[in-house]
Amino acid sequence: MAGTVNEYPTPRQRSLLGLGMTRREFLIASGAVGSGMVLALTGCTPSQSTFPPSGTTPLPIPPLAPSSLAGGKRTFVLTAAAGQSQLISGRPEVRTPTMGYNGAFLGPTLRARHGEYISVHIRNDLSAPTTLHWHGMHLPALMDGGPHTPIASGETGTAEWEIKQPAATLWYHPHPHGQTEAQVLAGLAGIFIIDDDASLASGLPQEYAVDDLPLILQDRFLDSGGHIALVDGDNALGTIGNTLLANGLSGTHFDVTTELVRLRVLNGCSARFLDLSFDDNRTFTLVGTDGGLLSEPVQLGHLPLSPAERAEIIVQFRPGDRVKLRTERPNLPGGNAGVSDMTPGTFTEFRAASNMGTAMPWRLPTDQRAALDEAKSAHTRTFELKMPFLNGKLMDMERIDAIIRVGDIEVWEVFTTDPFPHNFHIHDVQFRILDIDGEPPPSHLNGWKDTVPVVPGQRTRLITRFEDYTDDLIPYMMHCHLLRHEDQGMMGQFLVTTDGTGPDHISMSHEHSARH
Repeated sequence: MAGTVNEYPTPRQRSLLGLGMTRREFLIASGAVGSGMVLALTGCTPSQSTFPPSGTTPLPIPPLAPSSLAGGKRTFVLTAAAGQSQLISGRPEVRTPTMGYNGAFLGPTLRARHGEYISVHIRNDLSAPTTLHWHGMHLPALMDGGPHTPIASGETGTAEWEIKQPAATLWYHPHPHGQTEAQVLAGLAGIFIIDDDASLASGLPQEYAVDDLPLILQDRFLDSGGHIALVDGDNALGTIGNTLLANGLSGTHFDVTTELVRLRVLNGCSARFLDLSFDDNRTFTLVGTDGGLLSEPVQLGHLPLSPAERAEIIVQFRPGDRVKLRTERPNLPGGNAGVSDMTPGTFTEFRAASNMGTAMPWRLPTDQRAALDEAKSAHTRTFELKMPFLNGKLMDMERIDAIIRVGDIEVWEVFTTDPFPHNFHIHDVQFRILDIDGEPPPSHLNGWKDTVPVVPGQRTRLITRFEDYTDDLIPYMMHCHLLRHEDQGMMGQFLVTTDGTGPDHISMSHEHSARH
């Protein structure tokens, strides 16, 4: 893959005024760059090419990953490797070097049930180290796949844990410090579905690839050769491309055969904020967010999703329908600096048959998770996102930014003083949004979440409980999930310990290994 995705130095390799930043990063961090000047710093931006699809191709559905069940353990095997892919329908001449799991681009869907003990063997056949992070999963820090558990080229890592959370749509992707954007843009990502008894009995559509579809929505910046480019300098948010992909392909359609279809939507973009709707302005039903199913369905006409957020929606079709799922240029609260490159476009088209299967009645199950009481919070923490810093500091693999006592409820307040948006992701836990500027969150954010948008001028308060797992040496991460920002240092790390005490630094004299 050398030369396919532009390489750039990690924060520790950068040098400017002793801060480890590029000139552009220093100007942003010092307040010298507003939204207009950010767009002017484009000296290293390659030319973006557009390859219109020739017709459409059936929407590819990631295959279900095979697994074996023995001794109470469900085992999966994933191999990360380089390949070549056709990303544009009807354009076989446009061949793109890519990366994928068990294939050339993206990865299979892993599916398991609440209460199962699972094991995933991850073989790294790339030429560089990688990790595999289980985004949204509640699991031990050693198994989380953060930057402290690298898998060397040619080696195999193993992650094992018991699934202790309800039904949800999660995802997996690499998390090597300084190289996450490059590896995700190259294609390393996939869906992880958790089922439980209540969700399976709910009547919700659940026939995979028929009426229950994973939908990984991404954009890519392609150069004149059709290669994926990692762009440094054109946008304060990171790489934003005008080639829109649904499950790894531009120019697709899905043949609908049932009245109701459940879409498990992932914003898998590096930096693009999505504003999803159908081109006939139909409404649809939101039934789940990052951390699982809602208590009550929500009717929507538009669905905003920042990078890494997920949503489960139910769409009703009539015989003969032809309707496109689109994204518009987002209109973000607090200002729209940095979003001008987020051009509108179509991800995929749904084509309903003349005769369709009748949908079953469904009802959302009762949420069994205990409500989180702010009055019982043991600690309140504040996080300022100001490029490229989190609370005024660049990510340091040896510095511990917070130590949390296992079992504690905490309130975290997040905000940005930048003129452009960010978002915020916490590893290991799902949280609820208490309020945004003192007001209840909008309906599409009123569920269990692990990632939340952070826009200029707003303060968002989150509440969560840190349960089950402790580790005095291996931290979890909290960070902006705009991947360029994460790579450049807008990330911190926390330990969960038995008594809430622990070291403020850990040694990186030897790297922790994902193998055991």
